[in-house]
Amino acid sequence: MLQARRPDVNDSKIAKINQELLIAVGSNLGSQYGDAKKTVAAALRAIALSGREIRAVSRFYATPCFPAGAGPDYVNAALVLRSSERSISGELHNLHAIEAEFGRSRATRWGMRTLDLDLVAAGSTIRPDVETYEAWRLLDGDRQRHEAPDQLILPHPRLQDRAFVLIPLRDVAPDWRHPVLGQSVAELCAELPESAVNEIVPI
Repeated sequence: MLQARRPDVNDSKIAKINQELLIAVGSNLGSQYGDAKKTVAAALRAIALSGREIRAVSRFYATPCFPAGAGPDYVNAALVLRSSERSISGELHNLHAIEAEFGRSRATRWGMRTLDLDLVAAGSTIRPDVETYEAWRLLDGDRQRHEAPDQLILPHPRLQDRAFVLIPLRDVAPDWRHPVLGQSVAELCAELPESAVNEIVPI
């Protein structure tokens, strides 16, 4: 199991907003813009047109639906985004607004999606604090299926477990270092089971 580390006094300004954001993108239902692949491409255009600076975009990947059997397979990607927003909450609101334009419904946890724009990290920011982050990271699998936090947790508590997020992120931010676990994206990818990595196929 990955061991968390306590930020030391030199992990400065963990509360400071670093505006270079890591965004995971996914679709398995498609949208008014076409199938899942066309929907992901249209979402990237929508983000760019909304005034955000896209610094890097990963390849697109075909990935198994998560959890298994919950619906059609996904198209996933990742991007590095530099935001003009003054707060992470403001950026999250903007991402949700774009999701809504694509018909995203949040009725079912881990349900099928027309579009998912997931803010998974913001530089070295830990939000709201290490203790809350750890509580969600260590939540057992059954509770994960039924419980969702009522606030944004950063980094995403499941980031290190999900090949469909990490493999695209490796394209655009291999050196980003998890502020709690202390490992880079490349290092986290290296610890994924080979079977999980092999399921993530570039398209």
